[in-house]
Amino acid sequence: MNWLLPEHIADALPYEAARIERLRRTILDMFRAHGYELVMPPMLEYLDSLLTGTGSDLNLRTFKLVDQLSGRSLGLRADMTPQVARIDAHLLNRRGVTRLCYCDSVLHTLPASLAASREPIQLGAELYGYPGIEADIEVIRLMDGALGTAGAPASRIDVSHAGVFRALAGAAKLDEDAESGMLQLLQSKDVSGLRECCAGVEEPFRSALLNLPELYGGIESLDAACSSLPALPEIRAALESLKILRRALPELPLSFDLADLRGYNYHTGVVFSAYAQGVPGAIAQGGRYDGVGKAFGRARPATGFSMDLRVVAELAECEEPARAILAPHAARDEALSARIAALRAEGHVVVELLPGETERDGGPPCDRRLAQEGGQWVIRAINGD
Repeated sequence: MNWLLPEHIADALPYEAARIERLRRTILDMFRAHGYELVMPPMLEYLDSLLTGTGSDLNLRTFKLVDQLSGRSLGLRADMTPQVARIDAHLLNRRGVTRLCYCDSVLHTLPASLAASREPIQLGAELYGYPGIEADIEVIRLMDGALGTAGAPASRIDVSHAGVFRALAGAAKLDEDAESGMLQLLQSKDVSGLRECCAGVEEPFRSALLNLPELYGGIESLDAACSSLPALPEIRAALESLKILRRALPELPLSFDLADLRGYNYHTGVVFSAYAQGVPGAIAQGGRYDGVGKAFGRARPATGFSMDLRVVAELAECEEPARAILAPHAARDEALSARIAALRAEGHVVVELLPGETERDGGPPCDRRLAQEGGQWVIRAINGD
């Protein structure tokens, strides 16, 4: 049937579209109030620009085609973060801190999960030019605020640090294949597989790697990590950063998981994921990715987060659709036209009946109507006084 959409692609019908758009405006206005400027990268870019510095994960998720004008390979973006990094490094070229935000559709070759859309609406914020932990604190707090504003507050925010495993892998002299395999085992918490993979690793790094899946929970997990992991400078610095986060964000539901290494090939420091009650996967995630702009001419410190607005909209508290005012056709009535224009300027929804239209099927629900009384157009309740 020609009218069927591809798998994991769906229309947004009026009620859902209205809810998504309301959240988009609300959250972007919140970002603007925090100094984040909106950018709108193109849906299509040359492939080498789109995938620069992002690793193989994004390459596999990107739809590719050939440009009929240039003959070069193009990609339909699967993630807006590299595009925003290009804008910061190559187009804006500012010296100081730059705060940018965005919201638009991206396209994936495969869904992230069985229930996921292949066309997420990616909304996010990025902070460039500041290497300190204060920037990570700002974006985590901004992410939590955005979810709360959307009516989908985070019940848990898991935090990790890419530097812990990276330091252990380097000290243990793991080759690329061993590091990649061990990374997958850690992410899946496959302890038996990890034990087998670590068989040839020297102590104390073998014990440290085997201990990573157990290092999760509250601030006590960081204390346990300090006492059980090798005293490598990179590890001590990473754990201290996580402790600073905990002290700076006491109001947030932070937890720690040193084996949570999603985006490891991309992130360089603090990484975090937000979860909501009853939802199996993360509803927002982000982290630090310093140096991402190097391929575009400037290696800038960077940290940020993103979420799928479709998912967040499903979790948001449902609102009653805006009630509208029904009005007669006003083509030849200047007073009625002026009254309708004034009501719309005040923010009311006014549905003007077309000539000959007497019944309505669907559309915005109307609970009031404009009626002419004593030469004036007044609002009256429908099916009421």
